[in-house]
Amino acid sequence: MPTSTIHEPTQTFTQEEAFEASLAYFKGDDLAARVWVTKYALKDSDGNIYERTPDDMHRRIAGEIARIEEKYPNPLGEEEIFDLIKNFKYIVPQGSPMAGIGNPYQIASLSNCFVIGTDGNSDSYGAIMKVDQEQVQLMKRRGGVGHDLSHIRPKGSPVKNSALTSTGLVPFMERYSNSTREVAQDGRRGALMLSVSINHPDAEDFIDAKMEQGKVTGANVSVRIDDAFMKAVEMDGHYTQKFPIHSSDPKFSKKIKASQLWKKIVHNAWKSAEPGILFWDTIIDESVPDCYADLGYKTVSTNPCGEIPLCPYDSCRLLAINLFSYVEEPFTEEASFNFPLFKKHIAAAQRIMDDIIDLELEKVDAILKKIEDDPELDETKMVEYKLWQNIRKKAEEGRRTGIGITAEGDMLAALGLRYGSKKANEFSVEVHKTIALEAYRASVQTARDRGAFGIFDAQREKENPFILRLKEADEKLYYEMLEHGRRNIALLTIAPTGTTSLMTQTTSGIEPVFLPVYKRRRKVNPNDKEARVDFVDEVGDSWEEYLVFHHQFKAWMITKGYDTDKNYSQEEINAIVEKSPYYKATSNDVDWLSKVRLQGEVQKWVDHSISVTINLPNDVSEELVGKLYLEAWKAGCKGVTVYRDGSRSGVLISNDDNKEDSQNTLTAFPTKRPQTLEADVVRFQNNKEKWIAFIGLIDNKPYEIFTGLADDEDGILIPRWVEKGLIIKNKDEDGNSRYDFQYKNTRGYKTTIEGLSHKFDPEYWNYAKLISGTLRHGMPIENIVDLIGSLQLDSEQINTWKNGVARALKRYVADGVAAKGQKCSNCKSANLIYQEGCLTCTDCGSSKCG
Repeated sequence: MPTSTIHEPTQTFTQEEAFEASLAYFKGDDLAARVWVTKYALKDSDGNIYERTPDDMHRRIAGEIARIEEKYPNPLGEEEIFDLIKNFKYIVPQGSPMAGIGNPYQIASLSNCFVIGTDGNSDSYGAIMKVDQEQVQLMKRRGGVGHDLSHIRPKGSPVKNSALTSTGLVPFMERYSNSTREVAQDGRRGALMLSVSINHPDAEDFIDAKMEQGKVTGANVSVRIDDAFMKAVEMDGHYTQKFPIHSSDPKFSKKIKASQLWKKIVHNAWKSAEPGILFWDTIIDESVPDCYADLGYKTVSTNPCGEIPLCPYDSCRLLAINLFSYVEEPFTEEASFNFPLFKKHIAAAQRIMDDIIDLELEKVDAILKKIEDDPELDETKMVEYKLWQNIRKKAEEGRRTGIGITAEGDMLAALGLRYGSKKANEFSVEVHKTIALEAYRASVQTARDRGAFGIFDAQREKENPFILRLKEADEKLYYEMLEHGRRNIALLTIAPTGTTSLMTQTTSGIEPVFLPVYKRRRKVNPNDKEARVDFVDEVGDSWEEYLVFHHQFKAWMITKGYDTDKNYSQEEINAIVEKSPYYKATSNDVDWLSKVRLQGEVQKWVDHSISVTINLPNDVSEELVGKLYLEAWKAGCKGVTVYRDGSRSGVLISNDDNKEDSQNTLTAFPTKRPQTLEADVVRFQNNKEKWIAFIGLIDNKPYEIFTGLADDEDGILIPRWVEKGLIIKNKDEDGNSRYDFQYKNTRGYKTTIEGLSHKFDPEYWNYAKLISGTLRHGMPIENIVDLIGSLQLDSEQINTWKNGVARALKRYVADGVAAKGQKCSNCKSANLIYQEGCLTCTDCGSSKCG
């Protein structure tokens, strides 16, 4: 394998230059421009930016792929490749390939996802710690990781160490989750999937683990469910759990009522959107790589979003085809889908994916060389080095690819088909069948030119249901595969395309449109007297509201002659939407059972899996969730996740609502206040008034708060540079408690402001005592923020104080915690989490601090 000859670019651009140029590139779409500059523009560790627009990125990628193409017969040229990927129009490398191809500043993998661990039964502490270390090593190279816990012995099992009995799965879930939260990947946290078999005796503990506040916050969790369990649920029968799982001679077994555990799964999914479900027998029976299970390709878990089931140490790179771009004369009576061009591009995409594997092997070689050159002891580097050797072997031997799609919702709308209708579903299946046939045809043709993947054996695959489906659909393709082999062990997936769809400016993946029209807010400059103020938020900032059209809905409007610059009323917008192909076709409108059946039909033509979420309104019953899960199993889905509106917006306090002494579980601080506390000083603005908060801390966690106006006659004036100090509890001359603030001036001398509790409005102090009391008893800060928000106060001034306290405390909410009862001002999603004190939408990426 020749080494890369990447040349380091020399011209740099400022953040603002890149953003302004990208804003023009995306025709004013500031969110797409910001995402591209932040996540994908080439930059070094000092923050220097070397690409001005995505055109520069696409040139970088095209040049590298063309370099690989030159090694093989009939190479694609750089311009040909550039034309396929430019403007995110046809072929879109996703995530890690987009950021990493041709990147000389980052020693990282091009793989989006990995699975690690073992398909054996080793659960020694050494084996468990090894998985933890492997997970960390992969995440620091930008990969999402999945691994299965079914090999860990159940709680209470005998062990030959000082503990004498095993602690079971949950403590190790916490360990792996914490490791994920600790590792930053170029400014983002790692992604982890933990799975376990329903056959494991600790499966119920696994299912409940995330229902307790603050537990396993760094991982997605899914249960591997077999057909025997599902049949027991249907028949209201019993099911036997064992360890080792599915063993004919188990060390431990117990019989359970399947329906009781099923109700637990359904309830938790209804309440918190987890666990997800993996229909494991369907995954294994349909898996082409599992035809080579005895050669190391036994599937054991999935990546964090569930779309790539993998064996240990295998990985996958992702690429999406933009389906909308193949609709000619979209949104007209003459609209049609260009299947000839589509087929041609599928073949090119599969070839490009194979080239990316060669680029990945170069990246892994660079990682291995870095490990070799690191001045650490060999035994320190051993786990990491062997990890990447194993990954390299799997990538070179199996050459797994992950071709997917985006813009399914827009494609159907552009053809005049309503998402979820029978006609739309039939067309979608035809599109995905075409992808399967043409991608496999391209892999056969590439094998003819470049050789088949190392362990290809047609005899092993002859009874595989997916291969037999291809044979029935196209016998010529099947017999060509027998003659030439296939270049790649598995080829297809449907992954989530969050940031990718922002840049293609289309609907995401296989999903329908979220909303065709939504309102967005622009902060009003307080000095702009002419600005229109439509909304004042909880901290007093003023905002102007304006309509944002989903890009392709706007294209439909233009096609139909609507003025997209007009300031429409809500009634007018509703009337326009009703005339469009997006009407009754949003994520909250589509028939849920129809969507599940569509997933099952499409799954027949996807050799990996599909990442799809069934969105449900808040008022649906648990019974419906169970019905959807059962229907997904019967329809042939490999996995399914449901999201009930608002189900992730609160933090769950306990999974035992009847726990008698639940107050004790909240006690996090000493009951007696220490005399002296370290303190933060937080300044903020309510309307045009300057406010200040003093927040006493224990172990860097808020313990008490004092706040009020900073600049009136009764307020507090301290230098702007003071950010920290001490809050000291004293006695006044009458023997009453007094809280003083002390800080050091620029000469190091101590300055004391006496009586924080008396410096502010007495009404502020009364409410501050309430808030401080909840802090001192360990109530989670996000719950306190919710409590403050729910206070019904008569005084406008007190409401202003309330908003300021909430704003000051939000910065102490742990990253990743869900925000309760709020929706994204950009896309209206309820999937809001706190990140560094800012509310961040996990669906569209927009963020608002305060």
